[in-house]
Amino acid sequence: MSANQAALRFDDLAEEPAPSLTILVTDRAGAEHSLPAEEGWRAMEVIRDWGLDIKAECGGACACATCHVHVDPAWAPRLQPPSAEEIDMLDGAFDVDETSRLSCQILLTPELDGLRLRLAPGTEK
Repeated sequence: MSANQAALRFDDLAEEPAPSLTILVTDRAGAEHSLPAEEGWRAMEVIRDWGLDIKAECGGACACATCHVHVDPAWAPRLQPPSAEEIDMLDGAFDVDETSRLSCQILLTPELDGLRLRLAPGTEK
């Protein structure tokens, strides 16, 4: 193996791997953001870490409703059903409807690649 081949291999390793999936999040102004995400992360973590305006006060403990989102109706049946704890937290949120979920309770899997969410009012920082 030549030194050039070794350098090419090193360069290949230095590249960041492609994200395993993407979620599409519409902000309160109506702009859609395509956010690279990783399997096993919670939707709230992805939204927050990419800098979208979401309060997410409890950091994912399902102890508030400040990460409330609306799930695109086509995607809602693909999610795990909300727990009783999540439903209780949503009772105190604004603009709750049948598509409401706490984004901290949406665990991302390959099957959720392309998931569409809309930030709910009242969750601004």
